[in-house]
Amino acid sequence: MLAALALAGGVYTAFAPGAFAEDNSELSATAQEGKQLYDNSCITCHGRDAQGVTGRGPSLIGVGSASVEFQVGTGRMPMTRQEAQAEKKTPQFDKTQTKQLGQYIQELGGGPQLPSDGKFTEDLKENPEALARGGELFRVNCTSCHGFGGGGGALSSGKYAPALHDATAETLYAAMLTGPQNMPVFGDNQLTPDQKRELITYVTVQLQQDRDPGGLFNLGRYGPVTEGLAIFGVGITILVFTTLWIAGKS
Repeated sequence: MLAALALAGGVYTAFAPGAFAEDNSELSATAQEGKQLYDNSCITCHGRDAQGVTGRGPSLIGVGSASVEFQVGTGRMPMTRQEAQAEKKTPQFDKTQTKQLGQYIQELGGGPQLPSDGKFTEDLKENPEALARGGELFRVNCTSCHGFGGGGGALSSGKYAPALHDATAETLYAAMLTGPQNMPVFGDNQLTPDQKRELITYVTVQLQQDRDPGGLFNLGRYGPVTEGLAIFGVGITILVFTTLWIAGKS
């Protein structure tokens, strides 16, 4: 029996030499810093080596540094509690720590990354048509959930599309790359990097500078429909009271 066990163990070791080997993969200095942060703050829910923990947190293999930039950089992670959707809040990690965490996850399992050149918007002086093209891309791809004015909207199962009024260009780019929550992924096959930058330019220039689409008043920033309903309601009320006043005078 001992000989059989030794033979079985030897055969297994021969065909799976890495089964008991330690992970000797070299991490960059930035990733090593990120690993320390991960082991202190993230391992409880996402598990050792980001493999995930059932009922707590998903695996992070393949999500890339862009997902960390979005989730951690906006304070959505770490979550306060398990709920339908991670709420945006004050980040617990600064930008340097967020990038360290992102680098660790990137080297651990790969995935989408933000542009290395740090360019997230178009220069309107060099490309004045970018704003118009970005507006068209926004209306086609984003308004069904985020609204024409970027005010956000309700989704199913207690989830919602957040408002875009204070979203940074970096956050918007990361969201398109990773598709957080119910948002679809807009990879380079769906929207090219230039199109992403044009869309972000429209959001950061047109929607975030108090330019309400469709009218003069800020009524939820949902565009002309909201103002039309308000004008209709106020107008009908004025007409009814005017009619009653005229009838009373006559």
